[in-house]
Amino acid sequence: MKSLVTGGAGFIGSNLVDSLIARGDEVTVLDDLSTGRRSNLENALESGARLAEVDVRDGAAVGAVLAETRPELVFHLAAQIDVRKSVEDPFFDAAVNVGGTANVLEAARATDVRRVVFISTGGALYGEGADKELPLPESTPIAPLSGYGQSKFAAEGYLGLFERLHGLSGMSLRLGNVYGPRQDPLGEAGVVAIFCGLVKNGGLPTVYGDGTQTRDYIYVGDVVAAALAAGATRLGGSVNIGTGREASVLEIVDVLAKLAGREDFEPKFAPARAGEVQRISLDASLAERELGWAPQTTLEQGLELTLAAV
Repeated sequence: MKSLVTGGAGFIGSNLVDSLIARGDEVTVLDDLSTGRRSNLENALESGARLAEVDVRDGAAVGAVLAETRPELVFHLAAQIDVRKSVEDPFFDAAVNVGGTANVLEAARATDVRRVVFISTGGALYGEGADKELPLPESTPIAPLSGYGQSKFAAEGYLGLFERLHGLSGMSLRLGNVYGPRQDPLGEAGVVAIFCGLVKNGGLPTVYGDGTQTRDYIYVGDVVAAALAAGATRLGGSVNIGTGREASVLEIVDVLAKLAGREDFEPKFAPARAGEVQRISLDASLAERELGWAPQTTLEQGLELTLAAV
């Protein structure tokens, strides 16, 4: 199968590219390398993948790549992922996450792409979960606390619009806090990448607030499996991809300390950051029903794999 992955030089994208190559796909990566790394694609490029250095904001260039490669399946991961930047510069955030998505969808429509899988976000869409019954299902009211969450929700809307207007098949995956090898510390789950580096190099972790704030941490290999499952169906809509389990920042510190044998890996506390979500976890039962998917990696297993890759 011919597959195209936007943002394929990034953390999640490059792991997905490796799996597509392994199953025998002819893969094109579309990435401007502003945050993605060519080194993430070293093995994939050696195995025949192609890299097109294109910014998703350039509609003509995106259209030209799809017209030339004619993919059957598009995985759209290219995005502005820095939550703080999305608050500071909402125009740039929207230009990449909304305008870029519209460009990808229009190119997919024009080249008769069979299916688009859009990588969205869960926690950044639903907002604060402390006053709600966790884990949160897809029916949870959308209440983003950042431009990033708002732009991802708008992009989901464009995917639905293209299905209604043009019959373009697509599904949005609302991810929990993804972690694993090649993780970028800029992402919402970047704390894992930062802490892994510190525990390996003799440093100490800085924890903002009291460390009891929780996230739904999900291993990148499980996310890749969900994306592949979404690409193989014709079902639409938005689906949560998470573990349904809350894990606190202090738990991440504790598990990494034990894995690394660092009894001295004690947190330094700093003032809480304004606007930070205190609790969140995602109900992924719909993904299990519709995609036959469920997470396979425990937090301890995933952190051990991530630490080994640092």
